[in-house]
Amino acid sequence: MTVTAVEAPERLAHRDPNVLRWLGAYTASMIGDSVYFMALAWAAARTGSASGTGLVLAAGSIPRALLMLGGGVLADRLGPLRVVIGSDAARAVLVLSLAAILVLTAPTVGVLVVVALLFGAVDALFLPAVGALPPRISTPGQLARIQGLRALAARGSSIIGAPMGGVAVATGGPSLAFAAAGVLFALSLPLLLSLRIRPLAEPETSGGAADAAKASNAWHDLVGGLRYIRRHSLLGPLMLVIALSELGFVGPLNLGLILLSEQRGWGASGMGWIVAGFAGGAAGSALLLAVRGRVPRAGLVMSLTALVGAVGIAALAQVPTVALAAAVAVFVGLTAGLAGALCGALVQTAADPAYLGRVTSVSTFFTYALIPLSYPVTGAAIALWGTGPVYAVSAAVCASGGAMGLALTALRRAELPR
Repeated sequence: MTVTAVEAPERLAHRDPNVLRWLGAYTASMIGDSVYFMALAWAAARTGSASGTGLVLAAGSIPRALLMLGGGVLADRLGPLRVVIGSDAARAVLVLSLAAILVLTAPTVGVLVVVALLFGAVDALFLPAVGALPPRISTPGQLARIQGLRALAARGSSIIGAPMGGVAVATGGPSLAFAAAGVLFALSLPLLLSLRIRPLAEPETSGGAADAAKASNAWHDLVGGLRYIRRHSLLGPLMLVIALSELGFVGPLNLGLILLSEQRGWGASGMGWIVAGFAGGAAGSALLLAVRGRVPRAGLVMSLTALVGAVGIAALAQVPTVALAAAVAVFVGLTAGLAGALCGALVQTAADPAYLGRVTSVSTFFTYALIPLSYPVTGAAIALWGTGPVYAVSAAVCASGGAMGLALTALRRAELPR
């Protein structure tokens, strides 16, 4: 009699201790980020120089933009877990050292700029590596759930981190806030060290990602990664969708909303309700994905939700009251959040293992390095033409990403693993 082995059922991400340890470490790091930026803003403000404050807050984006793609190369060469552990340890040491310095002396613009530059450089290593970890800690069928859990953690970290940083600054000044951020970065380390890393299958592509991983130097690795994305039938278009979506969404949300609230007389409280609407909608989509897991016809759903969400962006500048604007913001957060999470899951499942860090660094580059450069353009455009036309153009840019997904067969028919 032949006995057939029965394969154990796949463990759901939200019940997997390995995933939960990664999620705890990621959440601690993200809360630490929020506390750090709050402390940095207040420490810069206490220097008494408005121009110096702006310089400090902008300094971190420079190394992040310059080094982000290199961070992806490093993640592929050393493994993303090593890079995440090293970068979180470096951030803990850097921020705790600054806390000690501020106990002894008042902050200066020069010191804060140096810290911001170093922190941005470490961030450029951390972000691609942490994004490349999920396929190494769970099975492909759970990546959509993990993206939902990650989005929930990011939203929750913003909600917790900013008030925590404010309380720390009010209680003990920036030095206490920096110390709190450093402790949070350090708390992630034991969780990261306990992670079990799954071996990834070797790619089957011609030319071999394994051969690319053995390139003679980091520059060849970087060029090879960019060439791989450009030639890939799914990843190349996905990068364009990410770029268009971020370009059309981030400017109106982060800067345009401030100007819209001022023009309508809604004030800071009105803006707060709208931002809360965005966050609530995005959290709802993240929760839906975390619970449901796999979404059938993910490429089609991603494209349609991006298109529908673009309509909401255009409508936001036309509604007359805060209540309606908040309701529209919930809708935009829900659709954009779902489209973004599905896009991230498709990127991770489509990429060959040896390229995963570099692929993640390119998608992260648009969000954290390139898109902030759109803020001056958004502000100047609103000053010239008003919020309505600018929001309409932004919506059209977002919609073009969704339209591309519908037009390209590879994107429209993309599926997540079962």
